[in-house]
Order: sequence, then C-alpha cells, then structure tokens
Amino acid sequence: MWNTYGKTFVIVIIGAILNAIAMNFFLIPANVYASGFTGLAQLISGILAKFTDISLSTGILLLLLNIPVTILAWMKLGRAFTIYSAISVFFSSLFLEIIPVQQLSPDILLNAVFGGVIAAIGVGLTLRYGGSTGGMDIVAMFLSRLNDRPVGIYFFLLNAVIIVTAGEVFGWEKALYTLVTLYASTRVIDAIHTRHEKLTAMIITKKTDALQKAIHAKLTRGITVVPARGAFSREEKEMMITVITRYELYYLEQIIKEVDPNAFTNIVQTTGVFGFFRKDN
Repeated sequence: MWNTYGKTFVIVIIGAILNAIAMNFFLIPANVYASGFTGLAQLISGILAKFTDISLSTGILLLLLNIPVTILAWMKLGRAFTIYSAISVFFSSLFLEIIPVQQLSPDILLNAVFGGVIAAIGVGLTLRYGGSTGGMDIVAMFLSRLNDRPVGIYFFLLNAVIIVTAGEVFGWEKALYTLVTLYASTRVIDAIHTRHEKLTAMIITKKTDALQKAIHAKLTRGITVVPARGAFSREEKEMMITVITRYELYYLEQIIKEVDPNAFTNIVQTTGVFGFFRKDN
C-alpha cells in the first residue's frame, strides 16, 4: 500500500512540473489562458498588472485561490483526496515560481497547442494514478453534489468566464486561442484518463468474495453480483457491477490486480445514476 501512495505522490509532483512547464514556456508568454483555477490565476494576474500597481505572479495567485477550496475539500470531500490536491497545488505554485517564464516560439498557435497538451499530460497522469489537481476539481465536485448536476457543467462555466473576460479585457484573438488550448487539453486527458465523473466497472471473476471484501474495504461502494458463463469455455464465473467516481478508478485497478490478476474488467462511462450513490469520494 505504501508503494501505491508513494507512486501517486511522485506522479502528482511530475504533473505539477509539467503544468509549470506548459504555463511558463508556452501559455503565459503567448497570453493564452489555461483551464480551471490555473487559467483564473493567470487572468487575475494579467488584470492586476494592467489596471493596478499590484504585481502578483500566477503561482502565488494559484496558491491563494486554492486555500479556501482546500479547506472545503477537507470538510466535504475526504482526506486522501484533499491531501493529494494540496500537494499538487503546492508544487504547481512552487514550480511556477522556480521555472522562469521564457518564450520558446513566437507562434501563438504552437504555444496554445503545446501548452494545452503538456498541461493535460500532467493532469491526465495525476488523475490516472489516483491524485487530484485541486482547484476546479474541488469546486465542481462540491457543486455537483449540492445540485446533482454533472461536473462538466461547472468546468464549462468557469472556462467560459475566463474566455469571455480575457476577450473583453485583452482582445478576442488571445481568448479564441484559449479555446484551442482547452480542446487540446480535453482530448489528451480523455486519452490518458477520463473526464467522466462516474464510471461503471463490470468485473468478471472467480474470486467474487475476496474481491468484494477488498473493494468494500477501500472504496465502500455498492456491488451487484450476477452469474456469468464463458460462451466458449462454458466456465462458470460471476460478474460484479459497481459504479465509481473517476478518482477511484486507480484504486479499483490496484485492488483487482492484487486480488485477481486474471479478472476481466470493462470500464464504461456512466451518464447518470438514479437511486442511492454515496458521494463521499
């Protein structure tokens, strides 16, 4: 288990480094905006520099914006989730301060695409290995539980605010290039992990009891067990069906590998859930 936590910690730091590289080498020099709280911090930094004498870097603002939402996460979303979020935010802010802002290319489109892709690789890896990038993940999950709406709506609303505000204040060309960054980021994250909030796992196994105990011990998710039989082998097995959040996917994979490496697992997108679904994770 320590190896699992240690691996996630390392991946979270790698994700923070990639995010800082994307920002300081591509997006910030080109005045193209990232998504979520990073983009919000970038936008606020630009507005302060333009209209006031206050100079605050994107890294410092990212840290300040995440303080209240980290407290919210600690109270409402669980400790493990909050700890990884806090680690990600701290190191992202740190590397944004350490790595110098340097323009590698004058081409805005190249900056928008490469910045979005590199940042998304960091986010995708962080999510894939059980971590969290904090910020908008926390706010979106909390609001989703209050209103029972998909988290994607809240990501869309925040990013829309960033794009519209950037367009009004700094010109629409840079704001429209931000759309390119958001599109590239979304595609890469989908390829590495998933943006779907809820997922359904269908696990075909011979070790139902052991797997059920392990899943309940770690994830505390409801499981439906139905009989199954191989069409070719005629072998009798059972299929376990459970709905999880995207943050639990990594832990479910680890449990299955430890208990039954020969299990066949199919993960599919879950558009909605009706009835009881525990929302503590």
